[in-house]
Amino acid sequence: MSKCKITVVRRTINQDLIDEYLSDTRENFGLCQAYEDGQEFVIESFPLKPEGFCDWAWADIHRDVVAVMFGGSYPWIKQSGTTITCCTDGLRPVIFKVERIE
Repeated sequence: MSKCKITVVRRTINQDLIDEYLSDTRENFGLCQAYEDGQEFVIESFPLKPEGFCDWAWADIHRDVVAVMFGGSYPWIKQSGTTITCCTDGLRPVIFKVERIE
């Protein structure tokens, strides 16, 4: 099993959906505050969630982390041993790059 690096590629926001569906009781609802763009996490053994990693995001991306750590590659991704994945927060998803490191 290889090590794996998770990089926060981009925090996004779907303002049109927020405006349409979010209750007015929420103030200052912006980009996910759990991460910063460019932030990195290294995993040396699975299934340990990296310290400081959002539980919800981990639940969403851990299957991709497992695949990459155990030698998997996705044929639609140019770089072998890498994938792009995201958390399932429809209002403000975070996009991650997961890559195998030797």
